[in-house]
Amino acid sequence: MSKLCIVPTPIGNLEDITLRSLRMFKECDMIFAEDTRVTKKLLNHFEISKPVSPFHAHNEHKALNSAIERIKANTLTVLVSDAGTPGISDPGFLLARECVAAGITIECLPGPTAFVPALVASGFPCDKFVFEGFLPHKKGRQTRLKILTEEERTIILYESPHRLVKCLGQIEEFMGAERKVCVVREISKIYEEYKRGTAAEVKAYYEAHPPKGEIVILIEGKNE
Repeated sequence: MSKLCIVPTPIGNLEDITLRSLRMFKECDMIFAEDTRVTKKLLNHFEISKPVSPFHAHNEHKALNSAIERIKANTLTVLVSDAGTPGISDPGFLLARECVAAGITIECLPGPTAFVPALVASGFPCDKFVFEGFLPHKKGRQTRLKILTEEERTIILYESPHRLVKCLGQIEEFMGAERKVCVVREISKIYEEYKRGTAAEVKAYYEAHPPKGEIVILIEGKNE
């Protein structure tokens, strides 16, 4: 019986790898990776040698049929992204869907995902939340922001460093300068940072301190 195992990988600190993840790497026949160079560095760190093939956002649709056939030919295939859990704003959803359609067993290990620690440590309610991932860069972006303006649950976004100030400005524009936000950078890394305040305050901070690294934005839900 063929199986695809989706394995989360550390988002910064290599100590966050799980013993079970390492076992899957050692037992698998091959690994599909978002970036083979990144994955090989991770495997080399733990002294593991396995065949690694690319499966990323640019080849996801084209590579599906070939990937399914290769999974069927193996007993255990692992899927990883560069960091975190595949399928969460990373390649992986299409492959998981095709495996389901083909009757291939899928297993997903628990592990690192950037938005969970960001949410829990933000200080905002985390019993109910909406995860939006990356907003559209252009078409549909303002429409999504208008919809989210009325959202009462905590809102979670991913954003790139060079778009952060622009995004905070749009939050200020659509949701108001006083809407509370929390920007989290570089989770689990040396320069991990939580910046809390109003949209206007946090935007002003990052205008003066251009950000680097991976970013999660938490937005307080609209109060009744």
